This record gives sequence, C-alpha cells and structure tokens, in this order.
Amino acid sequence: MAKCDICGKGVTFGIKVSHSHRRSNRTWKPNVKRVKAIV
Repeated sequence: MAKCDICGKGVTFGIKVSHSHRRSNRTWKPNVKRVKAIV
C-alpha cells in the first residue's frame, strides 16, 4: 500500500493474539490526516 510522502508512515503488518492465544494476521493502518500546508 501507499506511504505518506512527508512522514513516511505506511501500513504495518503483524499478528493479532486473542485472549486464548489464537494467532491471526492483521494490519495496522496509519492515522494520516489531510492538511493544507503553506510552503
């Protein structure tokens, strides 16, 4: 997936572990907001 051009944040992959220790793959999406910047 895409990465932020300014800060370089992107999707992170890992393993979700339930209370009974069952494991499944999951992704963490970055909390990237659109802002207007005056350069």
